[in-house]
Amino acid sequence: MMFSASLLLFGVGSGAALAADVEVHNAWVRGTVTGQQATGAFMEISSKTGATLVGASSPAAAVTEIHEMKMDGQVMRMRAIPRLELPAGKTVQLGPSGYHVMLIRLKQPLLKGESVPLTLQIEGKDRKIETLEVKAEVRDLTAASPAGEHRH
Repeated sequence: MMFSASLLLFGVGSGAALAADVEVHNAWVRGTVTGQQATGAFMEISSKTGATLVGASSPAAAVTEIHEMKMDGQVMRMRAIPRLELPAGKTVQLGPSGYHVMLIRLKQPLLKGESVPLTLQIEGKDRKIETLEVKAEVRDLTAASPAGEHRH
């Protein structure tokens, strides 16, 4: 089942311009089991004129970070990054084996079929930060990205 995120933009001034500029599709979160303290949120995000993802938050977790996974020699490493560029006209894939939003210190288990609210902080070309509200579908604990690949 394909899921398109519900989007609402809150901001002042250039809000309408940014709302038309940044799009999020197929937002989802990997489900968890009791006692699990972290999970990932994944989506496709694009900007018509270029922007930067500079932060995220969710009431489902005490800490929310933008992360990158990449090979370092023979070892897959994950690290928090402060910014993720959204090049003009390109879709950036946030998926299980690349960039993603990490939800840490979860407040309760996330069950398949539920919805998790995410607030993305997007910096426009004018350096103003706007927030983008996304609802992400909770998928099965074993879910992988639809194409099983990392693109950007």
